[in-house]
Amino acid sequence: MSSLADDIRAGDRRALARGLTLVENDLAAGRDLLVALGAGGGAHRIGITGPPGAGKSTLVSALAAMWRREDRQVGVLAVDPSSPFTGGALLGDRIRMLTHSGDDGVFIRSLASRGALGGLAVGIYDAADLLAAAGFDPVVIETVGVGQGEVEICRAADTTVVVLAPGAGDVVQGMKAGLLEIADVLVVNQADREGADGLVSALESAAELRDAPAPPILKTVATRSEGLEALCAALDARGADAGSGLAERRLDRARARLRATVDGRRADRFWEGRSDALEAAARAVAAGERSAEQAATELLEGDDA
Repeated sequence: MSSLADDIRAGDRRALARGLTLVENDLAAGRDLLVALGAGGGAHRIGITGPPGAGKSTLVSALAAMWRREDRQVGVLAVDPSSPFTGGALLGDRIRMLTHSGDDGVFIRSLASRGALGGLAVGIYDAADLLAAAGFDPVVIETVGVGQGEVEICRAADTTVVVLAPGAGDVVQGMKAGLLEIADVLVVNQADREGADGLVSALESAAELRDAPAPPILKTVATRSEGLEALCAALDARGADAGSGLAERRLDRARARLRATVDGRRADRFWEGRSDALEAAARAVAAGERSAEQAATELLEGDDA
């Protein structure tokens, strides 16, 4: 794994693709690779989320083009809906971002959400670490359209950008979904459409209800690269941690990742060799002989014995 890690740090794109496959599939080799890589780079991780149809992928493509003009290496992790049959990603972003297909300075990887809440793939944190280690900065994480209560992106990103479009949904519904609460930057895309100014006004009113300071609200037309300079400036300001709370956000993310990793390892060890016990407990619960709580308690007590 040390050789693969060295190749990734050296910018070898094939090595990076192989490493991403390892961590996405949660193989033991993926864990070994992450250990070999050591601490990830300090890349600014930007989450892009919002309802379907807001133009998230078009905006990400336009932002990547602007950053490339500044000679920045851009990594994109695009989380796509999963096939219910194969678990693979649908609507891969290589289809949606063909303009960057010949540019070695842009690396785009589609990951399958595999049913994860919040529109995030299971290995998204590790995948972002690999891109950062390979020298990409920023690393953009684009999610599938999120629904109510599914706002996990704010835990994976340093900066969360919520993209909305005129006529794409009720602002109040957005508040219910938690989108406005997690936004560090609000973007009204397709701002050349009727209703854009009204949406901005509604967002300004709604943002005043947040406990946190109101985020900047910017208008863009991604298809024409309009408004991107202001958006890039806002993102760079947050990435510089100029009073943006970036350090605290990264500390929160580290705590959450450590908890999730340790819990996952413990769960793997607990269930190892317990398939028969699980089957017996499940049958007892299904037959009404035990409650789920009783069966779980018995399994845990058996672990302590």
